[in-house]
Amino acid sequence: MKRIAIYFVILLASLTLVATACGDDKSTSDSADASTDAKSNADTNNNADADSNTDADSNADADANADSDADADISNNPDADDNHPTSPQPVNLGTAGDYVILAKSGVSTTGATAIVGDIGLSPADATYLTGFDLLNPPTTFSESALVTGKLWAADYDAPTPSNLTTAVQDMETAYTDAAGRTLPDFTELGAGNIDGLTLVPGLYKWGTGVSIPTGVIFDGGANDVWILQIGQDFTVGNGAIVTLTGGAQAKNIFWQVAGQTTIGTTAAVHGILLCQTLIEFNTGATLSGRALAQTAVTLDATAITAPNN
Repeated sequence: MKRIAIYFVILLASLTLVATACGDDKSTSDSADASTDAKSNADTNNNADADSNTDADSNADADANADSDADADISNNPDADDNHPTSPQPVNLGTAGDYVILAKSGVSTTGATAIVGDIGLSPADATYLTGFDLLNPPTTFSESALVTGKLWAADYDAPTPSNLTTAVQDMETAYTDAAGRTLPDFTELGAGNIDGLTLVPGLYKWGTGVSIPTGVIFDGGANDVWILQIGQDFTVGNGAIVTLTGGAQAKNIFWQVAGQTTIGTTAAVHGILLCQTLIEFNTGATLSGRALAQTAVTLDATAITAPNN
C-alpha cells in the first residue's frame, strides 16, 4: 500500500508538470498571437497614417500648385486689373461746350474751310477773325459763308463779351481738370507713339509728346470716356485716321495737350482738343469734336463739326 501511495504521488506530480507546461505553451502562443495582432494593427495604422500623409501631401502639393499657377498668372499679367479700367468721369466743358472753336488770340482760315457750329474769340477782338469774310456788320455776333453757325468776338455788343469771358474761363477750368486727373490707367504708352493701337476707355498719361503717324482706334461704349494727358506736343500725321468703334463717341474723348497740336494734311480726328497753345489744322484736315485753344486756331480748307451731344 505504501508503494502504491508513492506511485500515486509521483503520478500527480507528473500530471501537474504536464499541465504547467501546456499552460506555458498556450500563454506563449497567446502572447505571440497578441504580438502578431498588435504588429498587424500597428502596420495597418502606419499604412493608414502613411496614406493620410500621402493624401495630405498630395492635397498640399495641389494647393501649392494652384497657388503657384495663380501667382504665375498674376506675374504674367501684372496689369490684369488694368485691362478693363473703370471709365473716368467726363470733363465738364461748361459754356466752352457751346463753341466748336474757341480761342483767345485769334482764329484764321485759308481755303475752302467748312465749320458747323459756333466760333468764339476772347479777349482778342473781331479783327483777329481772319479769312472768314464776315457777311454783315456785327451786332452780338457775325456770320460767314464758311460757317454754319455764328461767330462771336470780345468787342461785339453785350452780352457777348461777358459770355465769352465766362466761356474762356470754363475752357481753362476744363483744361486744368483734365490735366489734374490722377491715378492714370496707362502711362507712357508706346513711348508717345500710339500708332496702330486700340485704346480702351481710361485715363492715359504721357510726360512726352504724342504722335499718330497713320491711325489709332478708340474702342468702347457710347458712355465710355477717354482722357489723354499729353505733356508736350500732339502730332497727327498726314492722312492719319482716328477711328471710333463699339459705339465710342467723339464728345467723350478729351485730348489735353500742354504743347502745340498739329493735325496733318487730310487727317481725320475725333474728340475734344483742350490745348494750352496753338491748334493747327493743315490742308484738308477734319475734326469731329471741338478745338479749344488757349492761344490761336489756324485752319486750311478744314472741316470741323460739333460732336453729337
